[in-house]
Amino acid sequence: MRTNRDLKKWLAGSLMALSVPVVMAGEGEVTPVQVVDAIEATFGVTPAERRNHIKGTCAIGEFVGAGEAAKFSHSALFSGKPIPVVARFSLSGGNPKAPDTARSGRGMALEFKLPDSSLHHMTMLNTPVFGAAQPRTFFDLMVAMKPDPATGKPDPARIKAFKASHPDNKAQADFLSSNNPPSSYANSAYFGIHTFKFINQKDEATLVRWHFVPQDGEKQLDEPELKSAPANFLEPALIKRATQGAIKWDMIVTLGEPSDTQDNPTITWPASRKQIKAGTLSITKAMPQKGADCEKINYDPLVMGKGIAPTNDPILLFRSPAYAVSFAKRLSGQ
Repeated sequence: MRTNRDLKKWLAGSLMALSVPVVMAGEGEVTPVQVVDAIEATFGVTPAERRNHIKGTCAIGEFVGAGEAAKFSHSALFSGKPIPVVARFSLSGGNPKAPDTARSGRGMALEFKLPDSSLHHMTMLNTPVFGAAQPRTFFDLMVAMKPDPATGKPDPARIKAFKASHPDNKAQADFLSSNNPPSSYANSAYFGIHTFKFINQKDEATLVRWHFVPQDGEKQLDEPELKSAPANFLEPALIKRATQGAIKWDMIVTLGEPSDTQDNPTITWPASRKQIKAGTLSITKAMPQKGADCEKINYDPLVMGKGIAPTNDPILLFRSPAYAVSFAKRLSGQ
């Protein structure tokens, strides 16, 4: 349970980095504050709510790690003992009224409560790649998506210019356009997007990427469903499914090689890389987020327990201070 004192202490440490510019060679610079401002300009502001992934559903459950993963990481996640989890499922974007049929990303965020009282976070998307290799691309996307006051929609010419000048957005955009949204949060895979490091007891590091595969199977909306589905079907479907028994995902970890991309989440690794099952996530109950455990959690992906470490991926490193901006605004009621 977080106290107000805990939150204020966290903010005091995090807010120091918020105005620090992140420099991209040849592209200028952008700060976390500028990115959050751009999100607000595009989607508007709902006071005291998240700026991105605003529409979401809370859930609770547990994670049980597998022994094979313990060979590569000494994280308590892979001890084989049940680890309590507070989860949040969500839609990308800052529109709280976005329809659940929107061709946008779906998120699964997890907070693991480790035995030593520390926390570990995972923030994932249902796309195998991210839509930006540098923070500037994400900022420019938000600017391009800002609705034209005359039409209430983004300017097509501006979107076209963005696509032409930002090839690092193409892989995710292509995935979203060629894959219909999932029929349920329970029928979607979720990807960690970034490259991380597993650290074993000998302090040896292994590059890894992970994704969670639903035991219920993956299922997308078909075209008739895409046209007829109600605007808010994902939350009640998840709540109902959880009453029928635990919803489970297998955590699959891909083991990287030194030549694999570490700092670009828009590029996939070769399909030939070895994979291991690192554990199973079980969601046992889901509920609306208002007043539930996940509502106040800032799912900062750099909150990590021992045995797992970040790489120098500029998007991964940028997310933490950007999340802090949004979180600070939420706490203050903005």
